[in-house]
Amino acid sequence: SLEQVRNLYKRFKYLAKNEDTLSKASFETISDLAENPIKNQIINAFFDKRNFGNYEKGTVSEISFEQFLTVMSFFRPLGQDVKQEDKEKIRREKLHFLFNMHDKDGSGTITLDEYRRVVEELVSSSGTIESETAKVIADAAMLEVMNVTMEEMGAHDGINFEDFFKILKGFELESRMHVRFLNMDTTTMNCRK
Repeated sequence: SLEQVRNLYKRFKYLAKNEDTLSKASFETISDLAENPIKNQIINAFFDKRNFGNYEKGTVSEISFEQFLTVMSFFRPLGQDVKQEDKEKIRREKLHFLFNMHDKDGSGTITLDEYRRVVEELVSSSGTIESETAKVIADAAMLEVMNVTMEEMGAHDGINFEDFFKILKGFELESRMHVRFLNMDTTTMNCRK
């Protein structure tokens, strides 16, 4: 709604210190993201050109409000009045967004090394598991995913988007894919007082 866009604009201007663009450093100050184990992936997603809808690769150092709004839209839940065919298209776009968060080099494949880094970040954020143990967990998890998918999809050097899409076919995104910062929760896209 127009009100939601206005609220997002206020947050954007606050984070950008009233400038017209927002840098990665501005995201580092968001306390709501500080405890998120995939904070770096979320922040980097805002600066990944693949997420701006123009199919470019690479990153930018600053984003405009329009780019900020485009990335925020991936976190917005679907409305009740969305047609089934549109739901499938939106779901595919959201999964592509998630895939891009893990395919850091933009190769079109989540490699074992990229997957290992994600799992290490998640596991090491708990503070109870050493780095070598995190690597073993990541390797085992990736091998399990590849074993499950190889029968249907053939061998790969990693997981491509179609594999990723099939793996997450039954995964319910709507209640899980949201981000909260500056007292704005994208599950409702409302500001809290």
